[in-house]
Amino acid sequence: MNPTTYSLSFALALFSLNAGAETVMSCGNDTIDDSQELQNVQVVSNRIGMRRMPGAGIGQIIDKSELFRAACCNLGESFTTNPSVDVNYSDAATGARQIKLLGLSGTYVQMLTENIPNFRGAAMPFSLGYVPGTWMKSIQVSKGASSVRNGYESITGQINVQYLQPEDEQGVTVNLYGDTKSRFEANADGNIHINPRLSTEVLLHYDENYEEHDENKDGFLDKPNIRQYNMQNRWAYLGDTYIFHGGLSLLSEKRAGGQTAHGGHSAINLLMGLYKIDIDTKRYEMYMKHAFVLNKEHGTNLALMMTGSIHDMDAVYGYRTYNVLEKNFYGQLMYETNFTKKHNLSAGVSFNRDYFDQQIDHGKFVLQSYNQIDKLEKESVTGIYAQYTYNFNDKFVAMAGLRGDISSEYDGFVTPRMHLKWMPSEIVTFRGEIGKGYRNAHVYAENNNLLASSRLFIDNHERMEEAWNYGFSAGFNIPVGNKDIKLNAEYYYTDFINQTVIDFDSNIYPGVGGNSMMPSVFIYDSYGTKSYSHVFQVDATYPIFRGFTLTAAYRRNIVKATYGKELMTKPLTNKYKGLISAGYKTPLGLWQFDVTLQLNGGGRMPKPYTFADGSQSWDTSFHSFEQLSAQVTRWFRHFSVYVGGENLTGFKQKNPIISADNPWGPKFDTTMVWGPVHGAMGYAGIRINIGKL
Repeated sequence: MNPTTYSLSFALALFSLNAGAETVMSCGNDTIDDSQELQNVQVVSNRIGMRRMPGAGIGQIIDKSELFRAACCNLGESFTTNPSVDVNYSDAATGARQIKLLGLSGTYVQMLTENIPNFRGAAMPFSLGYVPGTWMKSIQVSKGASSVRNGYESITGQINVQYLQPEDEQGVTVNLYGDTKSRFEANADGNIHINPRLSTEVLLHYDENYEEHDENKDGFLDKPNIRQYNMQNRWAYLGDTYIFHGGLSLLSEKRAGGQTAHGGHSAINLLMGLYKIDIDTKRYEMYMKHAFVLNKEHGTNLALMMTGSIHDMDAVYGYRTYNVLEKNFYGQLMYETNFTKKHNLSAGVSFNRDYFDQQIDHGKFVLQSYNQIDKLEKESVTGIYAQYTYNFNDKFVAMAGLRGDISSEYDGFVTPRMHLKWMPSEIVTFRGEIGKGYRNAHVYAENNNLLASSRLFIDNHERMEEAWNYGFSAGFNIPVGNKDIKLNAEYYYTDFINQTVIDFDSNIYPGVGGNSMMPSVFIYDSYGTKSYSHVFQVDATYPIFRGFTLTAAYRRNIVKATYGKELMTKPLTNKYKGLISAGYKTPLGLWQFDVTLQLNGGGRMPKPYTFADGSQSWDTSFHSFEQLSAQVTRWFRHFSVYVGGENLTGFKQKNPIISADNPWGPKFDTTMVWGPVHGAMGYAGIRINIGKL
């Protein structure tokens, strides 16, 4: 019996225990909402854990109770119930995923861990799998141009991961998970309070996909087999005037994809062997944060934050190889004080250093002039910022920030940002923001998964990406019965002064070495042309009755850029998204039921090319599709068991890999992915709270 079968069988057996043990407790009109113990029965809050961010910024805080509504095996699987964030596969061969926020790809979302920039460059395509779900205490999603304190790179927003903390309540927890796609996962976390001020924590993770799955019988794995080991050790010292947080993390991951054993049926495959994808990654991180409390009464403190990472990846994509050694160092010295309860000032200096040592070998099937590239990229950026916040009883908040940075590659630039909040009554809240963002695109590092296709890379970009972002939201608490409907409406406009365009539409690279039929991806600056996105979203949440909460949302995306000389809708982008999510927790919190339905709108495909027989490589558009996920959780005193499923509608893209029967040919393409690449999946798991050792 394999590990998945063990996990499913064990979880189902536990799930059936005490199925009839739940009773409803009440005392007059009083109800019990907060976590407490009553005669060996634990009663927990029925609240769903997703709420609006306080202050002037627009965004959401997703806490652990919201993450528990789905399996959430990693960061990339934590947004199933979130109407604002989309997570899609970037290609159909490597398992790379990307976040989309405000209709734009995840490169425009600044990723933070513990409010420190992280997962840059070569880590981007696969970083959503580097943060195990059980390690996360909460996720903060900020939309639009966020605070200048964390840099200039957030164009469409920030996603900050808050890990479990060493100073949290002592205890050890274990999570075991298995699914019907042959994935097994084990997690453990535990912390010890060495004394009242000093504590430490260890986070452990292991996961593996150990069988081949090819549901559409195209000869390629639907997703790669992955084996990952991940570990963190974190420390905290909490003094009266000095606070320290620091830690070290190590990650080792191997991805193996490509053709299955039954995929080598063509003559070229017999000659060349199977088309394989092998990605070997080693990642090392360290961080430390020092805070010096200068005046508790005024919240005056001085903080020093530093982090460093080494990302070493060797990748084989068929006949291509991509090897990169990426090093990053980031440091920030920050001063903050409250002059009065209404006036706050934050100021600081920062330094960021990026280093990429890359070797790209396009193999003998590509034109000789493009076979081998040694590409060294280095950039140092020194910045200074100041941010002032005026807060009048949380009814009116104004936050204005300005930072200036000097880049070793792009000279100096200035980033202004402004956020406003106005709450004229308890019923309505208005927020508005405007800000600028910049980004240096590392094309090969951030898009190395695209090398799995036969396309030739033509990189002609020279400028930093630069954009203005404008956002407005109106939130309403509308009384209905004895409860409130929480209604929210948002609009965002992102206007690029320059965007690094990844152009699949021009498609054919003409006239190189007499070859005018080489499918290509062109990368160039949009400077002087139009490139923008408009995003409209409305969502509403209402507690239908005690313990049962319903959320509905609709989002419309209008995303366009100039490809060549033609302004067109961005390809492989959904025109709209609809979401309905329902959660019910029984009065004593022993059972929890969660269901989410997503409707993803259709969109445009890049311009197709023509095969020798006259047929086109793909349609000019893709249609809408729905996805259903559900989970049932049974809570016990010291553990919980969950059983669920994803993509229960079973929809999957029929042929996500183009020319799969000839992967060594010039028109092999894995990037035309617009929908799920595998069908329905069931899973089960158990979370065990061992408690204090």
